[in-house]
Amino acid sequence: TKTKNFETFLVFIWCVCDLQEPSSKRVKPLSRVTSLASLIPPVKAAPLKRIGQTLQRSISFRSDCRPEIIAPRPWSRQIAPAITKRRDSKLWSETFDVGLGHMLSSKEIKRQEAIFELSQGEQDLIEDLKLAKKAYHDPMLKLSIMTEHELNQIFGTLDSLIPLHEDLLSRLREARKPDGSTDHMGHILVDWLPCLEIYNSYCSNQVAAKALLDHKKQDHRVHDFLQRCLESPFSRKLDLWNFLDIPRSRLVKYPLLLREILKHTPNEHPDRQHLHHAINMIQSIMADINTQTGESECRYYKERLLYLESGQRDLLIDSSRILSCHGELKNNRGVKLHVFLFQDVLVVTRAVTQNEQLCYQLYRQPIPVRDLQWEDLQDGEIRLGGSIRGAFSNNERTKNFFRVVFRSGGQLQTHCFQASDAFNKQQWLNCIRQAKEAVGSAESDPRFPSVQTACQDRARPCSDIMMDTTDASADLSTECPPMHLTDITVTPVKV
Repeated sequence: TKTKNFETFLVFIWCVCDLQEPSSKRVKPLSRVTSLASLIPPVKAAPLKRIGQTLQRSISFRSDCRPEIIAPRPWSRQIAPAITKRRDSKLWSETFDVGLGHMLSSKEIKRQEAIFELSQGEQDLIEDLKLAKKAYHDPMLKLSIMTEHELNQIFGTLDSLIPLHEDLLSRLREARKPDGSTDHMGHILVDWLPCLEIYNSYCSNQVAAKALLDHKKQDHRVHDFLQRCLESPFSRKLDLWNFLDIPRSRLVKYPLLLREILKHTPNEHPDRQHLHHAINMIQSIMADINTQTGESECRYYKERLLYLESGQRDLLIDSSRILSCHGELKNNRGVKLHVFLFQDVLVVTRAVTQNEQLCYQLYRQPIPVRDLQWEDLQDGEIRLGGSIRGAFSNNERTKNFFRVVFRSGGQLQTHCFQASDAFNKQQWLNCIRQAKEAVGSAESDPRFPSVQTACQDRARPCSDIMMDTTDASADLSTECPPMHLTDITVTPVKV
């Protein structure tokens, strides 16, 4: 018996050791060029959802930059944590055949490393996209965990991105010489980059895709399947949304990668002109994708606004193409609100569920940005509502307030919003300030008549406005300047 137990113990130890990462990993010498990954600063998840620069951000989901932790559900089985599968990193210098090549300068080595990192990144992206389809899409379809229509909404045009990046990878490999080095690749990028226009539809779909995915996670079968995948080695501790957001993340890295190659390309090298052209091309493409993604997000939320009465409808909302920011707030009485700042109007709503879909019911009359006044309130200046809460409130609960006021025909509408912290409060104030400046600039330019000007003679019903101290505390989901897609509470990616 002792012998059998000992043999079982040895087998267990052997299995564990076999699953673990090898300890003799090659360590990159300090003298070699630093990987571009280390040059990319980590994305800070900001709570206020700022739209406008969609690609460089993640869709307004606050968990954009880190894997989502799925809370255990009563019906889900607890699974022992698996060994995380890691992706091996490789340097160009490890592939260079010194016997076939000639001595290279330090600058040329750095150039080759940068080119290789571009190529290696394409390979990693292709593997991740195929994994998302093979490990998530296909099993959920086969097991009827989601319908084909739902999966098509969530995965969008992901399938079309795989051959696109396989094409670039193939071209880069063909340009590589037998010794592993690459002389010319700028012309390849100039010829290939226009294909990235296909990202327009993929990125524009991400807001709706994230909202649907979050909703489907309430289904215990979907939750259990995603939890099992998350705990499996192949996932590398990334959830499904992380995989779906990888293409957008890759897109925003192209300018950085190309600039790094350009930085180490000699002035007399033919690639310099091509690289300058390629950088301008990718920036233009990203700006276009970012604009369309922002408009798509704006449409998405406008379609989910619910009006209690026809008088709440406003041409300023209908004509808006830009959603500057939005976030979940709550007033001093504990009522949760969701505030939208469109280009010309501020809309205060309550999140409600209608036909199993999250919608936003207007809470008060929309406030034109042109007529909106705002005030930064000092800590402790606002008293929380409610007799008991107000009596026992401390200074911590009265911090980070700001007020917005709208006066019209003797009627007054005022809201006191509280941000979750000083940073989020400043984000909101900056967005409001910029929106007012933009409206002022548009009105002063005769070439671009403002929608507000067209509506200034329109009577606005204010019977239900009166004085409203709707103090709101903000769990602001902000998407600030870089690509729309971060983690908002979408009880739902600046390129």
